[in-house]
Amino acid sequence: MFLNYTIQKTLLIFSFFLFSTIYVFSQNQANYPSLNGKKVIFVYGGMQGHSPKESADLFVPLLEKEGATVKVFNNFSVYEDEKLMGEADLIIQTFTDAFTADPRMNGAQFNGLKNAILNGTGFAGWHGGLADSSPNPQYHFIVGGDFISHPGELEGMKTSEYEVKIYDQEDYITKGIKDFKVSDTEQYYMMIDPNVKVLATSEFKLNNWSPAENNIKGSFMPVIWKKNYGKGRVFFNSLGHFLREFEIPEVLTVQMRGFRWASEGKYHPKENLILPVYKK
Repeated sequence: MFLNYTIQKTLLIFSFFLFSTIYVFSQNQANYPSLNGKKVIFVYGGMQGHSPKESADLFVPLLEKEGATVKVFNNFSVYEDEKLMGEADLIIQTFTDAFTADPRMNGAQFNGLKNAILNGTGFAGWHGGLADSSPNPQYHFIVGGDFISHPGELEGMKTSEYEVKIYDQEDYITKGIKDFKVSDTEQYYMMIDPNVKVLATSEFKLNNWSPAENNIKGSFMPVIWKKNYGKGRVFFNSLGHFLREFEIPEVLTVQMRGFRWASEGKYHPKENLILPVYKK
């Protein structure tokens, strides 16, 4: 009798513990950003060297697999559709302006993009598809940075191998991600808005890239960041010159998490992302 009671009590405690663990886990999962049910606009175009159409072919199925509804456009005209832009939760853009015959983003299209983000639509992308999409300085203020060069190209060294160092280990986008290496790709040198939250960096290893450039050896450049723009969330990753870089699990994981996070601007309070690192 006593043994049966002890067994029953043990089973009851175990069941309660198991239920609590599952409940807490499910609650934590529910609090994570999600693309399920989100409306996504995917815009591609521009320089063919960055594989814009292939980028859509790669990511649209992944977005739809997570439950997103995706509308794909091969130019900026959708940015003038106020209704569609207002309904969108996330805009993903892979359109490199350089060396292309495609029409640039005009003033009306920029204003449509800007207003949508100000009102909570997320904006996300990678490499030149986001950082080199427009010569408009106001556009770069939205993104949080401006592509300057990939140092070394004047010495015939367009591509390089470097380590991506995770700077913020606690943020949802980079949590659990270890430092990793990328090779045979471009290492971006950029001008950065001080009001971005830096998630990952890379170090420039060489002494002088060319006579025309500063000695940048030992300097660290932000590689991945997020920021606010009005009510909208903006996510940028400077990796991805070649689509094969998304075969690196860490790169794809961070990119998809960035999409999820940026899609939540309309549904959660704005995060305080300003870090006054130079404040005494």
